[in-house]
Amino acid sequence: MKGGEVMSDEMSCQTMVELVTAYLEDDLPASERDRFERHLTVCPGCVEYLAQMRVTARLSGQRLREDTLDPEYRHELLSVFRSWRNDPRG
Repeated sequence: MKGGEVMSDEMSCQTMVELVTAYLEDDLPASERDRFERHLTVCPGCVEYLAQMRVTARLSGQRLREDTLDPEYRHELLSVFRSWRNDPRG
């Protein structure tokens, strides 16, 4: 694959970030859950992101739901993650 290309059955980091809440709430269809988990086997950055989201959910004492997350805050979180993910220093 060339930089940034994703095979049709592979999940991108951006898609993983968008689906993390559904994954944590066991709300993904089996096929999407399989793609999500396959992505985790090849992407240590997303493994770390998932771990951070689990901690955040546990510390918040409530389930994280996209519809309850302020859109501006969600945008900011995604921007930070993308910047971190694209940082050549790792």
